[in-house]
Amino acid sequence: MTFTFPEGLAPEVFPLAWLVGTWSGRGFIEYPDIPRTEFRADTVFDHDGGPYLIYRSTLTAIGPDGEDTAVWSSEQGYWRVPPAAPDGLELNENQHPVELLVADASGSVALYLGAVGNGKIELATDLMARSASAPDIGGASRLYGSVAGELLFALDIAAFGNDLQSYASGRLSRVEES
Repeated sequence: MTFTFPEGLAPEVFPLAWLVGTWSGRGFIEYPDIPRTEFRADTVFDHDGGPYLIYRSTLTAIGPDGEDTAVWSSEQGYWRVPPAAPDGLELNENQHPVELLVADASGSVALYLGAVGNGKIELATDLMARSASAPDIGGASRLYGSVAGELLFALDIAAFGNDLQSYASGRLSRVEES
């Protein structure tokens, strides 16, 4: 399949163009004091012509009967490719800096910084803020990759007094291109 840039996509976000579309799939959440839980993920990367991608993702827990039980998490945000890498971020010749600003419905906001290149995105939190009632998450990292046309992701968190460790991972298939 030949890749084409989405119509009207701003050149600033060309390194992220392969994400644009609607994705759906399954994965697992597992963390200390949280039993292994299967989820369905629905994720959209869209654009309106601005120098960013618009991002929405919902994880819905799946019960033992295979049916959706409840929304586990929902987040929205913006992906950007800044013109220069921030101090301290080392990039190779095939990478671009990337930023993700994301708000979670549970009351937290995070700014991730990292690199995109060769169908892979690596991000780590630079800033975390939360409301008084939000879960205590001290930091996080994310990994996204394009593998055989699918979108794989992994989310690690440092929360509830635990060190940074695996929290959620999944495999998504493209439902439609935007």
